[in-house]
Amino acid sequence: MPTLAQPSGTSLAALRRQARDCTACPLYRAATQTVFGEGPARARLVLVGEQPGDQEDHAGYPFIGPAGLLLDRALAEAGLNRAAAYVTNAVKHFKFVREGRRRLHQKPGSREIAACRPWLEAELALLQPAVVVALGATAAQTLMGPTFRVLRDRGHRFATPAGLALVATVHPSAILRAPPDRHDAEYGAFVSDLKVVARFLKTQS
Repeated sequence: MPTLAQPSGTSLAALRRQARDCTACPLYRAATQTVFGEGPARARLVLVGEQPGDQEDHAGYPFIGPAGLLLDRALAEAGLNRAAAYVTNAVKHFKFVREGRRRLHQKPGSREIAACRPWLEAELALLQPAVVVALGATAAQTLMGPTFRVLRDRGHRFATPAGLALVATVHPSAILRAPPDRHDAEYGAFVSDLKVVARFLKTQS
């Protein structure tokens, strides 16, 4: 089992500094850097993805690649403001395999997810958002447990073990990978899930 990280920061900035030196799992060896969450310290909406991708690994910011651009567009259509949200990932280092010069995404394993979970839990404990959106199965199961199924439970509100409201949906990269004849339908369903979040936030204001 990995040695769990021990976050002790009293602010997001302090957690970010601590996470830069995290060696709780082997992913730090190949990744360029830790990609920590970004967004306002008082964000009412937190978006949690799986892990940074190639562009995020180089730049050090979450959701700035193609999946991030699709997410931004869908958030805007749902009436949500990306700039007002805190965006992070369940795993903070990029896991990949090399194919020539390319670095291809590789799904993180359970040990890597467990090693990184304390950072996500520390972020959420500080933020105490009105709602968390889990983007994809890795994020949803990290927050809700291994029996949670995104395709079965998407678009409905749940409570995490820590008592936070949660809505799960697919990861935007899944929409990018959808066959052309399914893209519009998958994107529309994604926006519909985010509209559930927007309506819930309005009831909490």
